Amino acid sequence: MVRAENGTLAGVLEGKKQYQVPLYQRVYSWGKKQLDQLWSDVVELERTLTDDPKASHFIGSLVLASSPDFGAIGVNKFLVVDGQQRLTTLTLLLAALRDHLIETGESDRARGIDAQYLINVYDNGKPLKVMPTQTDRPAYMAVLNRAPQAGGEDAVGDAYRFFRSKIAAADDPDDPHDLQLLEAAVVRGLALVVVTAEPSDNAHRIFESLNNTGLRLTQSDLLKNYLFMRLGDRAETIYDNVWLPLERKLDSENLELVFWLDLAQRDERAKQSDTYVGQQNRLEKLKTIEQVEAEVIRIAELGDVLATILKPAEEKHPEVRRRLTRIKAWGSTTAYPLVMQILARRAAGTAANDEVARALTYLESYFVRRVVIGRATANLNRTLLQAVGAITDANHIDVALRQYLSRGRKYFATDQQVREAAQTIAFYWQGRGTQKKLILQWLEEAYRPKEIVDLDPRHLTIEHVLPQTMTESVREVFAEGFSVDADINYEHERVVHTLGNLTLSGYNSELSNKPFDEKSEMLAKSGVAMNQAIAAHAKWGIDEINARSAELAEKIIELWPGPDESITAVGDEPSALRSQVAAIVAEIPAGRWSTYGDVAIVAGTWAQPLAAIVATFPMANAWRVLQSGGTISPGFRWTEPGRDDDPRSVLEEEGLRFDAEGHADPEQFIGAEELAEAAGLDVDEDVIAARRKKVRSHARAGNSVSVKNAQLEFFERVRDYGLVNATNIDTWRKPSPQNWYDVSLGDSRGQISLTVNSQRKLVTTLFWINHDKDLFAKLLAQRDAIEADLGFDLEWDDKADRKASKLVISRPGDFLDDTQSQELVEWLVTTGDTFARVLSKYLQRPPDLPVALRLFES
Repeated sequence: MVRAENGTLAGVLEGKKQYQVPLYQRVYSWGKKQLDQLWSDVVELERTLTDDPKASHFIGSLVLASSPDFGAIGVNKFLVVDGQQRLTTLTLLLAALRDHLIETGESDRARGIDAQYLINVYDNGKPLKVMPTQTDRPAYMAVLNRAPQAGGEDAVGDAYRFFRSKIAAADDPDDPHDLQLLEAAVVRGLALVVVTAEPSDNAHRIFESLNNTGLRLTQSDLLKNYLFMRLGDRAETIYDNVWLPLERKLDSENLELVFWLDLAQRDERAKQSDTYVGQQNRLEKLKTIEQVEAEVIRIAELGDVLATILKPAEEKHPEVRRRLTRIKAWGSTTAYPLVMQILARRAAGTAANDEVARALTYLESYFVRRVVIGRATANLNRTLLQAVGAITDANHIDVALRQYLSRGRKYFATDQQVREAAQTIAFYWQGRGTQKKLILQWLEEAYRPKEIVDLDPRHLTIEHVLPQTMTESVREVFAEGFSVDADINYEHERVVHTLGNLTLSGYNSELSNKPFDEKSEMLAKSGVAMNQAIAAHAKWGIDEINARSAELAEKIIELWPGPDESITAVGDEPSALRSQVAAIVAEIPAGRWSTYGDVAIVAGTWAQPLAAIVATFPMANAWRVLQSGGTISPGFRWTEPGRDDDPRSVLEEEGLRFDAEGHADPEQFIGAEELAEAAGLDVDEDVIAARRKKVRSHARAGNSVSVKNAQLEFFERVRDYGLVNATNIDTWRKPSPQNWYDVSLGDSRGQISLTVNSQRKLVTTLFWINHDKDLFAKLLAQRDAIEADLGFDLEWDDKADRKASKLVISRPGDFLDDTQSQELVEWLVTTGDTFARVLSKYLQRPPDLPVALRLFES
C-alpha cells in the first residue's frame, strides 16, 4: 500500500528528517550531462519566477519507505527507494550555495540553508538530512560538514565543484537578490511526486519493480508510434509516402532533433529531454485523422529543413547556400534551432531569400566577432535558443535577429570593440582551432574574391609571422621598435598572438622560428594572398603588426556587420571576466592545485590581470591557485573579512603535499585541459599545449625545477669556470641557492655585480658604488680611458635621486635556457674579470678591505 502526493524539495527536507539510501542502491553516479541539465532547469525556472512567482518545474518522483529505526521521537527516518540521485544532487547544490554565501560574507543566509535543508542542527550529533550509500558517505559528509577534503575527485566532489563553479559564474555583484531567487527555484520551484510506502511494504521489491526495464525506445520512436497509432487505415500510406523518405534523410537522433526544434520554435524554454512529453501534450489536442496526417506532413517538411542544414550543398540559393556551408563548417550545433526557424520562415512564405541570407550573415558575424573579442562560448547556448522566439513572429527576421543580438550581455562586439580587440586580444588562444582558421580563411577569400585559394584548406595551419620563440637575431630586430629600457619579452608576448601577427600557411614547420628576411622569401611564393602582402614589408616588428591588426579589424567590420549600436549595451566586460574566472577557480578540487597561468589560459586572459582578480574579489578555492612553481604567492590575502589563517595549512588539511622548499606536489597539479572541461568551456587543446609550452618554458619540467635550484646550478658553473679561467679574481667561494654570488675584490666603496634577469632575459655586468658620489665623478672624468681599457662602452648612471650610482654593460640572455647558459657563464666571468682588472687601476684600495662580486637576479 502506497500513498502519493505532490511536493517540493522544501517540503521534503524541512523539519526533523533523515533520508537514508539503502545498500542495494547504486552509488552516486550523476555526471556532467545530468548536472548540466539540472542546472539549466534551475536557471530557467529562476528566470520564470521573476515574472511568475508560482511557476514550477517537474523533476520526477521520490519513492520512500519507513526506515527500520523509525522512532516516535527524534529525527524521522526514511529509506530512499528511488530518486536518491536527484535528492543527493539537490542537497549538494544547496551545500555549494551555502558555501558560496559564507565566502561572500552572507553567513546568516548560509546558516539558514544549513538548518532548513541540510543538517538537523538542533539534534544530538547534528545528523545530516540525507545519508547516501556507505561508499559515498565520506565524500558527502566532507561537503556537508565543510571539511578540508570537500570537493575531491569522486562523483560527489565533482558535482559539488560543478555547482560551486556555476553559482560563482551566476552571482551578479550588482544584483543582491539573484542568489535568493536561485534558492527559491531549488527549494520551492522544483516539483516532485513523493510516493511513500507503508511500513509493511517490501522496499527492495518496490525498487526491483521500478528498475525492471528493458531496451529503452528513443523519444522519436515513441512519438512516431504515437502518431501512426492514431492514423488508422491511413498509417501505411502515410508511412510509405511521407515518413519513410524522411527516415532515409535523417537518422533517429536527428529525427528527435526535429521534434525538439519544433518545440523550441514555440517555447524557448523547451528541453530536449522533455521532447516526448512536450510533443505528446501538444499532439493530444489533435482530434481527427486528417489533423494527425497534416501534422506528420508538417514534421516531414521540418525534417527537410534540417536536412538542408546538414547538407547545405542541396540549397539552391547561392548566398543562402554559402552562409549555410559556413555555419556547418563552424561546427556549432547550438545554432541549429535558430537556423531551422530562419529556414522554416522561408518555407512558410514569410521570409524571402534575401532576408534569410542577411539573417544567416548576422549569425555568422555574431560567431566571428565573439571570437575576435575573446568571448567565444560565454552563454552561447542560451542566447541562441532564446533567439528562436525573437524571430518567430517578427515581420523581418534579419532585423529582428540583429536587434535581439544587440541587446543585453550577448557579446555581439561593436566596431570599436573589434578594433581594440584586434590590437590587444590573443586571437590565437580564442575558441576552437578550426574556428580561428576559418576566420583567417574567410578573410583570405575576401582579399581574392574572384580566385580560389590554391592551397587545400585541410592542409593550412595558423602561422605566427613574428615567431612564438625568438632567436637572438629575431629578438634584436624586434627590439628596434622599443626604447632601451623596454621589457622585450613582455612586448613580444603582448603582440605575438594578436590577429595582426597571424596568417595561414601550408608549411608551418618550415617557417618555424626563421627571421623575417628568410621567412618573407617563402611567404612571397605562397598561394595565400595575405602572405604575399606580408612579404612586401622590409621588416616585421611592432609597427607592422599593429598596422596589420588595424587593417584586418576594418576588414572584419566590412565583412561581418555588427550590432545595432543605438541599442547595444557596453561596459560589462570586467564583470563577465570576473564571473568566468570565479567559475573556473571553483572547479579546482580539494587536494589539487593550479596556476595563475593555467587558469588564465582557460579564461582567455593573462596571468597578471587574473592574479589581480583572484586577489581582489571573493571566490571559492582562490587559495588553490599557486605560482608557476607550485608556491603560494607572497601577496596572497584572504578576501573573507577577519580571516588570517595560513593558506599552506589550509591546503595541507585538504590533502595537498609540499616539499621542503614549499613547492606543491606536481602530481596533484590540475592543468588547463581539465579545468576547461570541468568548467564547460571550449578551449582548443592545441592552443592550451602551445600556450603552456610558452608560459612554462623557463620552469623546466612542468614546474618541478624551481628558480632557486636553477640559480644554484648556474652559479656552481660560474664558480667552476671562474676558478679555471679568471686571472684577476682570486677567490671563488661555494655558491648558495640565492640570487647573487660574492667574490672578494678589495675595496669597500663599491661592488662588481654580474646580474641575470630571467623575466627580461637580460645579463648585466656593473660596478655598483654604494655611497660615494665623489668616486663616481672621479671615474666619470676618466670615462674615455676606462672604456678604452675595458674594450667596450658603458652606461653611466649616477642615480640622481639615490645615494648609489653604477657603471653598466648589458646583453640579451636567458640563464634558464640550456642552449644559452654556458655562453652566459663565460660572458659573466670574462666581463667580471675584466672589470676587476681595469677598475683596480682607478681605485685606491686599502689592502685589507673586501669588495663583493655579486651575481643576482633582480
